[in-house]
Amino acid sequence: MIGYIGNVFCIIQNRSVLNAHRCSSIHVDTIRLNSISRLYKSQTHSKTLIHSCSSTNTSENITQHNLKKHSVKVAVLLSGGGRSLQNLFDQQDANLLQGVEFTCVISSKESALGKMRAESRNIPTYVVSPKQFKSDTDGFSDRISEIFDQHQIELIVLAGWMHFYKIPQRYTNKVINIHPSLIPSFCGKGYYGEKVHQAVLQFGAKVTGCTVHFADNEYDHGAIILQRAVNVLDDDSVDSLAARVFEQEKIALAQAVQLFVNGQLQFIDERRVRIIEKE
Repeated sequence: MIGYIGNVFCIIQNRSVLNAHRCSSIHVDTIRLNSISRLYKSQTHSKTLIHSCSSTNTSENITQHNLKKHSVKVAVLLSGGGRSLQNLFDQQDANLLQGVEFTCVISSKESALGKMRAESRNIPTYVVSPKQFKSDTDGFSDRISEIFDQHQIELIVLAGWMHFYKIPQRYTNKVINIHPSLIPSFCGKGYYGEKVHQAVLQFGAKVTGCTVHFADNEYDHGAIILQRAVNVLDDDSVDSLAARVFEQEKIALAQAVQLFVNGQLQFIDERRVRIIEKE
């Protein structure tokens, strides 16, 4: 497939703005800070510096932090039951996921239970089926992006999304995916759902797990944010293994969303993401 707590928000972008072997700090736009932030207590507007010293060929990747007081507008793409979406709802209801506004949900099926879960919370839902576009991947992806634009989406979560969404430049590093294995094992095109766990058992792997990563325009390829491991038992079935992996998925996905919202994710280079400790 392709594509905790705090009130400080970050948008991460890659910008090729520096020549090779340069390292500098640049100012970003004036930022709004939450009054509970100890570092910026008593300030309502400030500036922050961005540092990048990792060169890739003739450019460097810059991680930009725009700290915002408002909740982050999140869209979810799904194709089935919406268990991961429900988990995010549950975390939010328990006040374990903060600073998030679930703004819209896009389903690839009209009958998807995940769509109904969103509707029960009065969240706008849309159905964008690849069947409507036949083999037109660009048209399919453009329609999805139009909906994101309409809602001014700041973070996109692929939660059981079974189709290729071609991510446009404006949403680079704003899309995260949850995959039920430890990438780079048992991943890529054709590896989804129970097929992943079946492959793990057939291969005789002793450890599996889940991965949350930034999605790009390759299957299960983007930079990894979090991974959680699960031991494979000798008597495991596909169902028993999938159930234990999903328990870790519930933790990892909510944590990754919160890290993004808190502004705690920083690109070191194209493949590596650093988690910044909170002050």
